[in-house]
Amino acid sequence: MARIVQKYGGTSVGDVERIKNVARRIKATRDAGNEVVVVVSARSGVTNELIARAQSINPMPDDREMDMLLAIGEQETIALTAMALHSLGVPAVSHTGAQAGIVTESMHTRARIVKISPVNIEESLAGGSVVIVAGFQGMDAKGQITTLGRGGSDLTAIALAGAIRADVCQIYTDVDGVYTADPRIVKDARKLDVVSYDEMLELASLGSKVMQARSVEFAKKYGVVFEVRSSFNDNPGTIVKEEVASMEDVMVRGVAVDRNQAKVVVSNILDKPGSAAQVFQTLAKAGVNVDMIVQNVGRNGVANLTFTVGRDDQLRARKAVQEAIGAIGGGQVEVYEGIAKLSVVGVGMRSHSGVAATLFSTLAEVGANIELISTSEIKISVVIGVDKVDEAARAVHAAYKLQA
Repeated sequence: MARIVQKYGGTSVGDVERIKNVARRIKATRDAGNEVVVVVSARSGVTNELIARAQSINPMPDDREMDMLLAIGEQETIALTAMALHSLGVPAVSHTGAQAGIVTESMHTRARIVKISPVNIEESLAGGSVVIVAGFQGMDAKGQITTLGRGGSDLTAIALAGAIRADVCQIYTDVDGVYTADPRIVKDARKLDVVSYDEMLELASLGSKVMQARSVEFAKKYGVVFEVRSSFNDNPGTIVKEEVASMEDVMVRGVAVDRNQAKVVVSNILDKPGSAAQVFQTLAKAGVNVDMIVQNVGRNGVANLTFTVGRDDQLRARKAVQEAIGAIGGGQVEVYEGIAKLSVVGVGMRSHSGVAATLFSTLAEVGANIELISTSEIKISVVIGVDKVDEAARAVHAAYKLQA
């Protein structure tokens, strides 16, 4: 008997028929003699609809109340999935994140998991039931409902797999696995059989929508091997695990595009020690994650800072920077959309030369102007105009010979 954690995303449970299909897949896994814990997301579109309703009432709604609202989506899905299993004669019980023992920090809308006490889950499994857990949510030490941020159901599944020592963690989604690029942009993208944690982490954080970055971090930290596969067929997926030597033979593993970007330009701030620290400390207190950063050389006693944030955070970022420059003693802030981040990723980049040269020359050939550059051992990211990013992604994908 194996202990299996399965996670189904929003498109996999998008309507009643798809929920019934998921229930049949869960039943088949249980009928094979396995213990099954299932993590589900809200139905596709539900979370966006709830956010739109909130923002139509208040453009910047209170974070605590947003958590109260957004937790509804997953709770609907766990109940419907349990009912679907009951109709197939399968004993099943649904648990909210709190009932599943997921304890988080008190940061609303983007909480981090502190610990998991899966007592209720273990009792339900011992009683022969399939356990259905609401992804994306938990509770803090005071019993307040919290949510884990976009894609948090992936994190719930990975964390539960580690906590209950699952033999297998399967992430079911609407694609067959992890591809060398988004197949909707690059038609000849190729499915990967295996990727390392580090590569998957970079791809996830750089715009690949297959997995949430924090869930990959958690998997790497606790050694949770997982598989990304489709809920609409039985094809093998992509295994994500620790790096092995053969992975370094591949120079570039994939190309990622992230349109959810905004550029913040802070100009004419005093060029003195502590100015940048004041800006980024204020952003951190506001819960804004900063990505790429450039500071120019100061002239005439003032300097400029440019950095990128998630587009959803741009109002929060503007407010925080205005507070910071007020404390510093002057400056201006402007926020620009119309940009996207394109990245190439691969553990083999560490031992292959010419990766950057190929990227930059290919971007020049398609007329994509580079605004910002960021690098690490296994990735290069550039910010370019969103109007050029699809063409650039296709050209870069071909330049590295990643096509199927």
